[in-house]
Amino acid sequence: MADYIVIGTGPGGSVVASRLAELDGAEILVFEQGPRDRNPYIHIPVTYYKTAKGSLLSRFEVKNGTPGRSAEFPEMVQGRVMGGASSVNAMVYMRGVPQDYDHWAESGCTGWSYNEVLPYFRKAEHNERFSGPSHGTTGPLWVSDPRATHPLTKTWLQACQSSGYPFNADFNSGDQAGCGLYQVMMRNGLRCSAAAAYLHPAERRGNVTVWTGKRVTKIIVEGGRARGVEYIEKGHVKRVYADKEVILSAGAINSPHLLMVSGIGPAADLRSAGVEVIHDLPGVGKNLHDHVDVFLIYDLSGPHSYDKYKKLRWQAAAGLQYLLFRNGPVTSNVCEGGLCWWGHKDEKTPDLQYHFLPGAGVEEGSETTPSGNGCTVNLYQMRPRSRGEIRLRGSDIDSKPIVDPRYLSDPYDVQCLGEGVRIGMDIMAQKELQPFIKNLHRPQSALATAAEREAFVRETGQGALHPCGACKMGTDELAVVDPQFRIHGLDGLRVVDTSVMPFVPSGNLTAPTIMMGERAADFIKGNTA
Repeated sequence: MADYIVIGTGPGGSVVASRLAELDGAEILVFEQGPRDRNPYIHIPVTYYKTAKGSLLSRFEVKNGTPGRSAEFPEMVQGRVMGGASSVNAMVYMRGVPQDYDHWAESGCTGWSYNEVLPYFRKAEHNERFSGPSHGTTGPLWVSDPRATHPLTKTWLQACQSSGYPFNADFNSGDQAGCGLYQVMMRNGLRCSAAAAYLHPAERRGNVTVWTGKRVTKIIVEGGRARGVEYIEKGHVKRVYADKEVILSAGAINSPHLLMVSGIGPAADLRSAGVEVIHDLPGVGKNLHDHVDVFLIYDLSGPHSYDKYKKLRWQAAAGLQYLLFRNGPVTSNVCEGGLCWWGHKDEKTPDLQYHFLPGAGVEEGSETTPSGNGCTVNLYQMRPRSRGEIRLRGSDIDSKPIVDPRYLSDPYDVQCLGEGVRIGMDIMAQKELQPFIKNLHRPQSALATAAEREAFVRETGQGALHPCGACKMGTDELAVVDPQFRIHGLDGLRVVDTSVMPFVPSGNLTAPTIMMGERAADFIKGNTA
């Protein structure tokens, strides 16, 4: 028996568990189906290229229903390790724009305007450079400037400015427009994951127990209230109960899936999969959406990128610099520079985000270049209109769900990304970059027309690993949780992860999820100020 059971150690779960541990006498039990975060690649920033592809991910086959596409979409993934996505991603600290959260509030999420969530961003943040009304300096999450910026990243930023895009010193000031360097979640040259910032310190308090390698298979509901969970240990099904609440933070795919196999979801869909209906909740699994990545990859004329560190002598030099001074290439997250701009001019705020990577083949779905020296422009639309769903394939947790995001099903998204390709290729054609570029690798030739660019988007676009929305917050007929994360119509159960986002924020999702974890803990404590 515990007071609170938290399912999942991603950004939401780690924060909630840590903050609940501040309650006198509270006992918190946390489940993580993956291992502890002992793998050294998690903590060394540059080895993001390994964690983004490796065994620390849960993989879900994605249904391919996109018109005009011959290839399958790459799998959708979630972090499967202590810290969740914050232990395997590129550490980019982006909150989105104020209008994102004002839109949440206007759509039925009372209390979620930007002015109401900003104190929680600040509460979480320990920014090493910025302060003032927009930033915090005393929180557990360290937000740092890059300790290493590759010369090619600086050249790309100059090319952005030659293309007419102003320099932006702070993407989190409330105004994203322009190009600049991303701040990252890093402390003293090491990744500052949600586990490192929140969960490990909470464990040291003595009232938080983390069970790794244990998968929750069902949420126990009795008398209209979540009472506890079933889990697997050494091949046997066991139960543990929560005296107060169960907090589900298993991630954008796993959370709706676990709800449905527990009998919480659309009644007809549950029955067709052979699941007993415990609580009819039509919105579970609906409203799934994600940013869509498009990659532009260039072959370089020489060893002008981080790709040269594939050679042992360069690795040795960088490793020595890191050991001695805790700086240099090993501290790079590879995704160093960025740009936020408009794909549709009628949008009030930028709807395209770019990451410049001085390297090739870093992320799944991208590849290296013939010479072995390359660079990558990654772009995605920040507020997609396409919506998909998650459905049950079978009645138990071992039957992976059907994940049907319906990427690019709305032509508006394709048009935006097509314009994004034009902007990205125009920047790469600027004079500052020409001494370094040998040729275009992906696509293999220039795309001269909007139709060609949109065809390239349809053929090569893939999920950006920012899935959200399938347990949306709100008050409409498809809302799964209320504005305090409580499951509609059930007591003792909340969902706190990206699945509750009604609309994806404009940017990377770790920082907004940590903010939500801070808010959820305050709601549970009864402190809603």
